[in-house]
Formats: sequence, structure tokens, C-alpha cells
Amino acid sequence: MQKNTYIHRTAKLYGSSSVGEGSVVLENVILGYPQHSILTEITGSGKDIEEYDQPGSVIGSNAFIRAGTTIFSNVSAGDNLRTGHNAMIREETVMGDNVLIGSNVIIDGHVSIGSNVSIQGNVYIPTHVTIEDNVFIGPCAVLANDKYPIRGEYQPQGPVLRKGASIGANATLVPGIEIGEGAMVAAGALVTKDVPAWKLAIGCPARITDLPERLNTLNNI
Repeated sequence: MQKNTYIHRTAKLYGSSSVGEGSVVLENVILGYPQHSILTEITGSGKDIEEYDQPGSVIGSNAFIRAGTTIFSNVSAGDNLRTGHNAMIREETVMGDNVLIGSNVIIDGHVSIGSNVSIQGNVYIPTHVTIEDNVFIGPCAVLANDKYPIRGEYQPQGPVLRKGASIGANATLVPGIEIGEGAMVAAGALVTKDVPAWKLAIGCPARITDLPERLNTLNNI
């Protein structure tokens, strides 16, 4: 265990998972839970999950991981990761420093998240999403990555959220769109097309309008 790191006795660390110094890992947290391909190997080997050598997850220093959070194998996070209760972060997700993942957030894997990012409670993020630095995603926002769910061929492609973008509560972003640098999506908006940098998307379906002058500044996260 790293210096000044607290890991509750009910937490489980699988594989070669590691947590940086000064971190807190609370009740029933799971770090490094095997992704499906590794889990298939384990069940075929006849070994217990605890005994199997696999990559686990790597968490930086000064993390605060609240009860019930599950972080899968092949996830890496920089320093100062914070989670709410029952967050789930699946495989092949990479996060920078100073990232907040709120309660009940689901990140379905293969996601890139920059630094100084705040993702509020009950947000859903599918695979193949890019979130750059200083992005804010409000509670209950939903991102999608499949244009024709189970009714046609489509390579999953989630939205791209550029530096300093803000997504309001209960907004929905359809697959493949880009939210430009500093752009803002209003609460409850249904965004079906790209939002240019420093513009505002509002309504259902969203229309693009000018961002008020006082909001032409990067998020302070």
C-alpha cells in the first residue's frame, strides 16, 4: 500500500491494480475488475479471479473513490480522481488529472477523458467518446454512439466534446457530433448536429445561437 493511502477492508483490487499515495478507497469498491475478454480467460482457466494475473487498473495519487464504485481492467486515471457512489468505469478508459465522476455515472469503456473534467450524477457515456480538458457534463445527460440501434450496420462513434464545452442537465447528444471548444448545450436540449465553438445549442431539436458574451470563457473546474 502506498504512503498515506486508505483502502477499506471490503474493497477488492484485482490483477496488478495500483492506487497512488494519499488516496482513499471506500466500502465495496472494485478496482481492476476483468473486462469480458479477460473474464473469459479466467473462467476457462479454472482459477479464481483473485489469483489471475491481469492488468488491473492504475489510479494516480490523491484519489477519493466512494462506496460501490467499479473500475474495470485497463483503465488509467491521473491524480485527484474523485467518484461519487456506485460509479462504473469500464475498460480502455483513460482519464487525466482532476476528474470528477459523479454518483451512478456509467462510462461504457473505450473513452478518452482529459484533465479538469466534471461529470455529474447519472450521466451515461457510451463507448468511443472523446472528452477534452475543462469539460462539464450536467446531471442525467445522455450521449449516444449508434445511429441505428440493432437495425443496421454502423461503427460505434460517440460525440466529441472539445476543450471547455458545457453540457446541461438532461441533454441528449446523438452519435458522431462534435461540440466545439467553449460551446454550451442548454439543459434538456436534443443535439442532432455539430455545435460550433463558442456557440449555444438550445431546444428540442436544438437550434444554434450565439453564446452570451459573459459566457465566452473556459470552464473553471
